Amino acid sequence: MRGVAHDLITGGRVAAQLSELGVERGGVLLVHASMRAVGMAAGAMAGALREVLGADGTLVVPAFTMENSDTSRHYLDRVRGLDEQARAAVRAAIPPFDRATSSAAAVGRFAEAVRLTPGAVRSGHPQTSFAALGPAAGSLLAGHRPDCHLGEDSPLARLYEADALILLLGTGYNTCTAFHLAEYRLPSPPRRRYRCVVAASGRRRWWEYEDVALDDGDFAALGHDFERLDTAGAVRRGQVASAPSRLVRLRSAVDFATVWLRDHRPARN
Repeated sequence: MRGVAHDLITGGRVAAQLSELGVERGGVLLVHASMRAVGMAAGAMAGALREVLGADGTLVVPAFTMENSDTSRHYLDRVRGLDEQARAAVRAAIPPFDRATSSAAAVGRFAEAVRLTPGAVRSGHPQTSFAALGPAAGSLLAGHRPDCHLGEDSPLARLYEADALILLLGTGYNTCTAFHLAEYRLPSPPRRRYRCVVAASGRRRWWEYEDVALDDGDFAALGHDFERLDTAGAVRRGQVASAPSRLVRLRSAVDFATVWLRDHRPARN
């Protein structure tokens, strides 16, 4: 009986829940998902979403590769407590970013499932790429400048222009990548140096660049206030499979975040 129930929740019922939540046929949808919370296979969820979006809809996921950098939290956590020789060995083993083969598994099973789906498109940023399926995938992901993680020359700005929706499947606002676009829209946002491994002319090399200092440390509080003060219906809540979920208007979230961050990060601006 348990298997039968699981089959029911992973089939038409999930598609119905997504439609009831407000996922729009023919729309553009950015998804952040915890498959552990959802309780179903990543491929099955991707299939349900594509069914609801239809042939004219476009599904987008973050396909980040923070493991190819020595300035990321991922790297710093990995080498914490190691001596200099051991750190050097870790750095020497870091593979360069490859748009076709670099895994997005660090972002989650759902993002990796979308990336691996035949026909998926991926943007070219070596650390914060996005992957997408659907007719708008190419235009949404084109022009992702390698020195712009999540700003005006990234897919987030194109998603803003497309009036995309965000689906938080079993995740909180701390995972809401779109809030980072608001950081770029602050007056004189703080900047920092980043470094990662890329391939140039078939050779592995380190590349260093400057960009906005990304900080998601207050995104949970930001999202709480965004939802608490929402009077325009920008947030819808519901159950999808086993996961409490939210459907959020990306443009509304970014506009609110731009004002909220300006008011709550005065010392950083």
